[in-house]
Amino acid sequence: RIMRPDDANIAGNVHGGTILKMIEEAGAIISTRHCNSQAGEPSVAALARVERTDFLSPMCIGEVANVSAEITYTSRHSVEVQVNVMSENILTGAKKVTNKATLWYVPLSLKNVNKVLEVPPIQYARKEQEDEGKKRYEEQKLDRLETKQRNGDVILPVINPEPHTVGYSQSSLIHLVGPSDCTLLGFVHGGVTMKLMDEVAGIVAARHCKTNIVTASVDAINFHEKIKKGCVITVSGRMTFTSNKSMEIEVFVDADPFVDEPRERYRAVSAFFTYVSLSKEGKPLPVPQLLTETEDEKRRFEEGKGRYLQTKAKRQAQMQQSAQQ
Repeated sequence: RIMRPDDANIAGNVHGGTILKMIEEAGAIISTRHCNSQAGEPSVAALARVERTDFLSPMCIGEVANVSAEITYTSRHSVEVQVNVMSENILTGAKKVTNKATLWYVPLSLKNVNKVLEVPPIQYARKEQEDEGKKRYEEQKLDRLETKQRNGDVILPVINPEPHTVGYSQSSLIHLVGPSDCTLLGFVHGGVTMKLMDEVAGIVAARHCKTNIVTASVDAINFHEKIKKGCVITVSGRMTFTSNKSMEIEVFVDADPFVDEPRERYRAVSAFFTYVSLSKEGKPLPVPQLLTETEDEKRRFEEGKGRYLQTKAKRQAQMQQSAQQ
C-alpha cells in the first residue's frame, strides 16, 4: 500500500511501527491460512515472537510498500514466517529492500482461546532446511523463557530530571484496548502492540537528542501473554545505552485487566528498539551520551553495550563474508 502522511513523522520518514504492523498483518494472514488448510478445529494464528529486524533503508511518504511472506518452518504447535518489505518509488520505478523479519505464531482455537492446536506440517525442499528451522525454533524458545524470567522492572517518574539522563527521556503511554485493536478471539493484534511500542520508543529517542529520529532496528520482541479486549495497557520506554550514533531503548508493555477480571497487572510484551539521529538532509548525527546515575542504570548501560558490540561484530563478519564471495 502507498505510504500516507499519517504513516510518517514530521520529516516524512515512515514510522518503524507502521512497517512492523504491516509485517505482522502479513504474517498473521499466511499463518492463519496455513493452520486452517486441513480439516479440523478452526483457529487464528497469534503472534508469539518477532526476531531481530533491521530497518535497512528509510521509507518515505508517497512510496509504495510491498510486503511478502513465506512459511519457512513448522513445529508441532508453531509456525515460522519470513517477511520481506520492499519500497517502490512509483515515479521512478526504483525499488529497494527496507526490512527482513522472522516471526513466530501459534494457532489458538476459535472455540477455546486457551487451547493451542497442532500445526499442519510443510514440505521441505531439503532435509537441511528442516534441521536449520528446528535449530532456530529451539533457540527462540530458550530466549523467550530467559527474557520472561528477567521481566520484573517498572519505570517510575523522576522529579526535575537533568537533560540526557534516563529519567529525562523516559516515557509512557496508556491505551484502552478496544474492539478495533483485536483479533477474532478478542485479543490484541501483535502489530497494534508493536506500533504503540515504536511510538513510545520514538518519543524517548526524540526527547534525548531533540532531532529527527528513525528506527534502525528492533531486537527480539517477545509476547509473553495475551492482552484481552477491555484491558488498559501501559507502554513504557527508557534509554538503556548510547553509542556515538545510536540509541538503545527498552520498551515493555504491562496489562491491567479492566473489565470483569480479578487478575492483577502483568508483563505482556518486551523488546529493545534502536534509533539513530538524522539531520535535515537525512545524514546521521552524533548522539548525546547517556548520563547514568544509579547502579541499575549503569548495569543496563553495560548490558546494552554488550548487545551493541555483539551486533556490530556480526555485521562486520557478514560484510567480510559477502566481500569474499
